[in-house]
Amino acid sequence: MNTISKDDLTRLFQSVFDGTPDLIVRSPGRINLIGEHTDYNNGFVLPATISQAVYVAMRRREDGVIHLYAADYEEKVNADVAALAPTATWADYILGVADQFQKAGHALPGFELVMTGNIPMGAGLSSSAAIECAVAFGLNEMLQTGYDRLQLVKMAQAAEHAFAGVRCGIMDMFASMFGKKDHAILLDCRSLDYRYVPLAMDGYNLLLFNSNVKHSLASSEYNVRRQECEEGVALLQTEYPEISDLRDVTQEMLAAFEGRMPRNVFKRCSYVVGENARLLAACDDLESNNIAALGKKLNQTHAGLSEAYEVSCPELDFLAQAALVHPAVEGARMVGGGFGGCTINIVREGFADDLAGSVSNAYRQKMDKITEVYHVVTDDGTSLL
Repeated sequence: MNTISKDDLTRLFQSVFDGTPDLIVRSPGRINLIGEHTDYNNGFVLPATISQAVYVAMRRREDGVIHLYAADYEEKVNADVAALAPTATWADYILGVADQFQKAGHALPGFELVMTGNIPMGAGLSSSAAIECAVAFGLNEMLQTGYDRLQLVKMAQAAEHAFAGVRCGIMDMFASMFGKKDHAILLDCRSLDYRYVPLAMDGYNLLLFNSNVKHSLASSEYNVRRQECEEGVALLQTEYPEISDLRDVTQEMLAAFEGRMPRNVFKRCSYVVGENARLLAACDDLESNNIAALGKKLNQTHAGLSEAYEVSCPELDFLAQAALVHPAVEGARMVGGGFGGCTINIVREGFADDLAGSVSNAYRQKMDKITEVYHVVTDDGTSLL
């Protein structure tokens, strides 16, 4: 994908609004190596930020009006800072953050913003979180509010809840803001303690296959899964009042509840409990560069997401299975919320192009769809350009 320079952003801003921007912010997308749907259960996640990013160029106004332009949609949206409300468009990821600054007691003078980027939309790489983090970082600079990165992450998450209506966990925003090149972040989503884990992948490449589907039930089912997990915790607390989240539950504790909670709830809880354990073991694999062991865990995660958590789809299942046929592939799984988006694949160095060709051909023949292939390169988190 083409990189986007500061000069590109300045020219784009000048073409939309006369004059130059006050500041330009880059905020990256993310992959999550392992630990899917564990974040809103206050468990562990292992994301890494990637070279694909969202860019915003901003300039302060003093008339209480917000002017937004999304270059990739060629659309403008205007809003009054005194009457910010959801629009059910891409603008909500920006206006929601502005609303959070107002709720924190900061008077918004208004601003102009141009947005572009090269994160594929709808691919499960958290383009929305990247937008929110870019805007939060930019407003923090523009208004000189002095928030640290963690405070900005929490504002970005609150914006997604309030304006986009998705009760997401904190992982996507945290990863985008705190990312570090050549590392993944082991994040405890309850305490927000974190440490960087080396992601050298010596002798291997990470490859994404975009299914190019986004089934309409993705966002509604996301909220249903969250409710099912909460229901499971409430039932478990009748016998184990000391637990507060699924990350406190062992396989043995859960096994005692088989048949005592709805089948779908038991399946969701079983997946999450297993995934937390898999993730912590996967960190050991990365520390010792045991990529074969890591790959097996990715395969187990995909099986769990498909069969127990039921957030996969035929396209994602096919892409994962088609990759695993290739002898150079150590692991493959769907990544992101589900029902579309990408698979992530660990492939031995020197075989990425061959794998891309074979999986793309098979996907076209079986599913009559095109898959885009992205080579994953890690990068640093949100920053001024």
